[in-house]
Amino acid sequence: MSEPTVADPVRGRMLRSARFALHLITVLLAVVTAFRAAAVDVPLLPAMLLPGVFLAWYGAGAAFARGRFARWWLIGLGVIWLVMLAVSAEFVWLSFPLLLLAGHLLRAWASVAFAVPVLAAAILAPILHQSPISFAHIAGPLLGGGFALAISLGYDALLRDAVERDRLIASLVRARDETAALQEELAQTQREAGATHERTRLARDLHDTIAQELSSMVMLARSADAERMPQIESLAQHSLTDLRRIVAALAPAELEGSALAAAIERMLETLHSDTGIEVSLEVDAALPALPTPVEVVFLRVAQSALANVRQHSEAHAVRVGLSMAGASARLTVTDDGVGFSEAAPAPGGSSYGLSAMRSRLREFAGELQVRSAVGEGTILVASVPVSAVPVSSVQGEAQA
Repeated sequence: MSEPTVADPVRGRMLRSARFALHLITVLLAVVTAFRAAAVDVPLLPAMLLPGVFLAWYGAGAAFARGRFARWWLIGLGVIWLVMLAVSAEFVWLSFPLLLLAGHLLRAWASVAFAVPVLAAAILAPILHQSPISFAHIAGPLLGGGFALAISLGYDALLRDAVERDRLIASLVRARDETAALQEELAQTQREAGATHERTRLARDLHDTIAQELSSMVMLARSADAERMPQIESLAQHSLTDLRRIVAALAPAELEGSALAAAIERMLETLHSDTGIEVSLEVDAALPALPTPVEVVFLRVAQSALANVRQHSEAHAVRVGLSMAGASARLTVTDDGVGFSEAAPAPGGSSYGLSAMRSRLREFAGELQVRSAVGEGTILVASVPVSAVPVSSVQGEAQA
């Protein structure tokens, strides 16, 4: 007989026990009714042969009947029972396993439709064999058969609920496993994104600090002037400090213990001392204390811009300004050098420096504007909305 698959071992044992009980009841009823029929009014051969056929058909279906074929097997079993009932009314007791099977193999309405002729035949069998009719002959099949059918339907409903619950649990387990796999994939993606971001940050820091200072040392060394040696030594020492800071992932060394304006002023003094370029710093009196990320961004932009002035501009003067423009802090670097055409790459291959500046500023919703023309100098304006810098960014940039 077709059975739903039940994953729970306990319910599986209960199902096997119920099937065994049904098989046992059917065999016992067939044997008992066979002997009663032989004892009452049926010759021994048909009394034993008909129950044997019934049990053989029952056993074949119990072992092999599946799906739609199981319904036809049940109908065949009912036909055999009707033949037995025509031979002797004693076989009426086999109606109970038939009704138990109907509740299990058929849908609710189909099982009721099957039960009606079975109960009618069980009630009419004594009349067919001219036996005295009593209330027990009517109430017995109705109550017993109805009870058997109800038990079978209820048990099958509970079994289907158990199977559905198992499927739901299995679905939830799969969903949990898929969610865990997705979370792991997301975490891996975040780790890779964080690594990429950190590599980009380190590349910018190396470009804005050590690379620029090494370029300055190369220029000083080429002058073959012994008086430049202290400057080269100072730049080398500064590069070493920056490198240690980057490796240790500390805050920018230039901002330790001082404000942004003071750090930029020291950079300008170094530029003037090394190149003779006239420098000036203008700080708006209304400029408030800036968040650490903004100071770091402006410091790096100023370093990169002043390195370009040193190497490429051939300027005589450079001016740096710090101010507020509405809700945005602004850094302006202006020089009177040779400039460049905005339609062409910046001289000396410094386009990476401009890209790094823009990348830094975009992280905090900032922007970079560059205005230049050949022979007319360059104006660089970096702005960052101070209100757009979250606290988490402040903490993260302070560690960077």
